[in-house]
Amino acid sequence: MAIKVYKRNTAGRRNMSVVKAAIDVAKKPEKSLLAKITKKAGRSWGKISVRHQGGGHKRRYRLVDFKQDKFGVPGIIAAIEKDPVRSAFIALVNYKDGEKRYILATEGMKKGKEIMSGENASIKAGNRTKVKNIPVGTVISNVELFPGKGGQAVRSAGSGAVLTAIEGEKAQVKMSSGEIRLVSSECYATIGQVSNFEHNSINIGKAGKSRWLGKRPAVRGSAMNPVDHPHGGGEGRQGIGLKHPKTPWGKPALGKKTRKKKKYSNKFIIKRRMKRK
Repeated sequence: MAIKVYKRNTAGRRNMSVVKAAIDVAKKPEKSLLAKITKKAGRSWGKISVRHQGGGHKRRYRLVDFKQDKFGVPGIIAAIEKDPVRSAFIALVNYKDGEKRYILATEGMKKGKEIMSGENASIKAGNRTKVKNIPVGTVISNVELFPGKGGQAVRSAGSGAVLTAIEGEKAQVKMSSGEIRLVSSECYATIGQVSNFEHNSINIGKAGKSRWLGKRPAVRGSAMNPVDHPHGGGEGRQGIGLKHPKTPWGKPALGKKTRKKKKYSNKFIIKRRMKRK
C-alpha cells in the first residue's frame, strides 16, 4: 500500500493524493450482499437537520458481517474491495459451506488467505476469537462491547485497540483514542489492525471530489454578518470576540461536554480519552 501524489498539471490535481492499495478495483461487488441507500441530504421531514450535506455519487450499501458468527467454518478471502460508505477496506469471504459474506479487512489480509472465527481459532491476524483467549498486548479490532451483539468499536480505517489486561470475567482494552475500557472476556474481537491505515494521509485536492462524497460547501461564521452568525462582523479578519465559540444558534461549541453524566456505560470506562491539544 502506498500514497500516490499527482503531478501539478492543473489546479485540481495540485497536491491531490490517493491510496494505491492491493484491492480488486475492476471486480463488481457481490450482488447478493448489496442493499439500497436512500439519500437523506441532511434532512429530517424535509427540514435541514445537518448542514452541508447533499448530492454525492450514487452508492449501494455492502452488508458487512460484524458478528462473524460462522464458528468453526474456515473461509477463504476471495477479494479485497473498497466500500464507498466506510473508510476501511472490506473482504469477501467464501466459506467452506458455500456461503459468502463481507467482513472488515485487517492490515495484511490478502486474496487466498484462510481465516477462522470461533473460540478455538488460532492466534493470527484476521482470525476472530474470544478476548479471554487472546494474549495480553495483542492489537485487536472490531471489538464487541457486549457478548453476541457483534463488533461495535474499533472499526474505522487504521484503528487498533490493545488488550492490556484480563482479570476474570473482565478485560481491559486501550482504544485508539487512549480511552481504557472494560469489556467482558466472553466478547469476540478480530486479531490485527483495521486496513487502510493511510486513509487520513490523503489530500482531497479539489472541491469537486468533496461534492462526489456528498459534502456541500461550508462558510466560516467569521466571514458572515453579525445577523447571520455570532462570530460575524468586524473589519477585516477579526477574531470571534467571544469567550467561547458558538454555533450559528448561539449554543456553546468546541469543548462543550455532550456526554450524559449518568450514562450507563460510565462504569466500564477506567480512563477517559485524552483531550486534543
